[in-house]
Amino acid sequence: MPVTAAFAVALAAGLDTAFAEPPSRVHPVALFGRLLSPANRSWPTPRLVGVALAVVAPLAFAGVAAAAVLVGAAVSPWAGAVLAGLVLFSVTSLRMLSDAARDVARAAESDLETARRELRALAGRDAAELDPAHVRSAAVESVAENLADGLVSPLLAFAVCAPFSLALAAAAAAWVKGVNTLDSMFGYRSNPLGWAPARLDDAVMWLPARLSAVCLAVSAGDPALAFSDRVRTLARRPPSPNSGWPMATMAAALPARLAKPGVYDLDPASDDAGTPLPTTTDAMQAVRLTTRAGLLAFALAGVVAWL
Repeated sequence: MPVTAAFAVALAAGLDTAFAEPPSRVHPVALFGRLLSPANRSWPTPRLVGVALAVVAPLAFAGVAAAAVLVGAAVSPWAGAVLAGLVLFSVTSLRMLSDAARDVARAAESDLETARRELRALAGRDAAELDPAHVRSAAVESVAENLADGLVSPLLAFAVCAPFSLALAAAAAAWVKGVNTLDSMFGYRSNPLGWAPARLDDAVMWLPARLSAVCLAVSAGDPALAFSDRVRTLARRPPSPNSGWPMATMAAALPARLAKPGVYDLDPASDDAGTPLPTTTDAMQAVRLTTRAGLLAFALAGVVAWL
């Protein structure tokens, strides 16, 4: 079992490197989102519906993943491992995240309207009035935050559960991704359904966000950076209890100021001089740091799964 679990992680990493994402028409996460989208309407008891969604939808997604792996394992352990790897590939994302951030950073330098449009693939904020520096900042913030949401959290769930069962590991990774997807679809203050998905996501992401910060710090060559006094201070500025950790670590590692106008300002400088918003060079370095941190996360997940 340890060998097949590690193989599943390696398969997911290889598929991500080669293909980035499954085709959208058959992407399990995209299909999950499309199935849930009709729920995003007015309800007589929206909070109760939100709680039901938060409980049932991720569990159903996890059940499908577990069933697929169990069917494969009934044929052979290696068939089960391949299916577990495919599940993990479908619920993680590194290359697409890095490619999207790189494209936005490059476009911000020469074609601001294209950069603003492509930023939608990374961040939900309104980019219509953002200047090039703030577009680059949004891309850097998003690539750091999404390292936790899109990669570390499902990898952690898979690795922790793999010693017990490949089907359980695949289910855990899918469950975490289901929670993240619910939060991204409904977890806004303006959405009456959003309270339960947002609170559940906050709880699930507590550890992955901090592990992502450590991976970024290690990739930057300074493992202690993630828990330095400055990063801890900056991490508390965003309204989310979790997203500030990878973003603050990234800001300190570059160093560059990351800012969402009217919401937060993550300036790693400790004096009044201040740090500029990211240059194109800074943004490209952020992509490289994220890629290295993601590969480190894959490697660590493989080792834990092996053990």
